[in-house]
Amino acid sequence: MKNSKFKELFHRYEGNPILTAEMWPYPANSVFNAGATRLASGETLLLVRVEDRRGISHLTAARSADGISNWQIDPEPTLLPDPQNYPEEVWGIEDPRITWVPELESFVIAYTSYSTSGPLVSLARTVDFRSFERLGAVMPPEDKDAALFPRRFNGRWALIHRPVSNFPNTKANMWVSFSPDLRHWGDHTVMLEARRGAWWDANKIGLSPPPIETNEGWLVIYHGVRMTPAGCLYRLGLALFDLDDPRQVIRRGDEWIFGPDEPYERTGDVGDVVFPCGFVHDTETGELRLYYGAADTSIALATGNVRELLDWLKENS
Repeated sequence: MKNSKFKELFHRYEGNPILTAEMWPYPANSVFNAGATRLASGETLLLVRVEDRRGISHLTAARSADGISNWQIDPEPTLLPDPQNYPEEVWGIEDPRITWVPELESFVIAYTSYSTSGPLVSLARTVDFRSFERLGAVMPPEDKDAALFPRRFNGRWALIHRPVSNFPNTKANMWVSFSPDLRHWGDHTVMLEARRGAWWDANKIGLSPPPIETNEGWLVIYHGVRMTPAGCLYRLGLALFDLDDPRQVIRRGDEWIFGPDEPYERTGDVGDVVFPCGFVHDTETGELRLYYGAADTSIALATGNVRELLDWLKENS
């Protein structure tokens, strides 16, 4: 039962989950963690992580006129791992995040390649989600939860990502790195630190969907991972970063704003997980449709409003 004393910033679609493995046109174990974008046609496209029974993931596109129902799913995988040419993809490709980049007149997809040395960040470009130009690996393992900003800062592209060190007691923080050409990256800087102790976002955090540009700054929805005796608990929080320098934090929410509550979020291949990789934002109304993986098993939808998120952040940071 929900506690009515807390303001709900995101409201679940009553028909959740909106996509499941049973809906897939070919055999799949689970579908989750989809990147999202609105196409020029007005359709919503989800680039879905599809895991087969081997445990290997690939990406498949699903399109919908209203972004909620009547999904047209590609009959075959849209983007398969290519370990022959990109050996870092030998154990699959996962968790895409899509950014429309006006300067390039194309979409840039940041995704996780699963190599024999662990997960790492790769990039690809597309204009139609039919053919793709791989830019290859841009961050070494272990690194994931990456997305590109849609424009340059002082002539350089910027990428959010989340490296993890094997050094004992090291926190997993969000970083930002810069590049002149999308291939060579440097000036690696911690963007947001995981907290310590009993906080909901202690020790391990990561980017959820790509950053959202607003008049007040880059609005970032991120996930915090709390370790409990029953396992990991994934929940979402908010932070705001400077429009001209995303290394500068303006505000950070103290409380989590969205967490697993419904049965389809609590129970699945990995229970107690809400994990969004994409959104569709209506800049006129402020409506934000958040597409998230539920328990690493299905895809669900929640709606909010960017203005309400910014107002909440002012009061709770």
